[in-house]
Amino acid sequence: MTHHARGTFTVKVQPLTPAPAEGIARFSIDKEIHGDLEAATKGEMFSAGDPKAGAAGYVAIEVVTGTLAGKHGSFALQHSATMEPSGRKMTVIVVPGSGTGELKGISGTFDIQIADGKHSYDLEYNLP
Repeated sequence: MTHHARGTFTVKVQPLTPAPAEGIARFSIDKEIHGDLEAATKGEMFSAGDPKAGAAGYVAIEVVTGTLAGKHGSFALQHSATMEPSGRKMTVIVVPGSGTGELKGISGTFDIQIADGKHSYDLEYNLP
């Protein structure tokens, strides 16, 4: 059975050094998630392109630790995104096999919305 968890989050992104190669930037990601999922995350992101011109891409992995539907544990999220003047494309999935504790076996997608500078999410997930 598919479930949805919705809410808001704040994100702190900080540059990390060294960059892995010329033209690639590296960042830490720390989120505080509230709502149906109460959690904190830690992760890393790599990006390339020209975000000031509206053309760039990033990949990231972050570990989410907290409580979902009364169940405590952790799982990893894998991000892949691009932006260009015609719009953005973003996919964020729960990494298969990454669930721990009461979230072992979790699968799903994490949809991120940004409106008026605020972040919200819709986690569509399944648990065994």
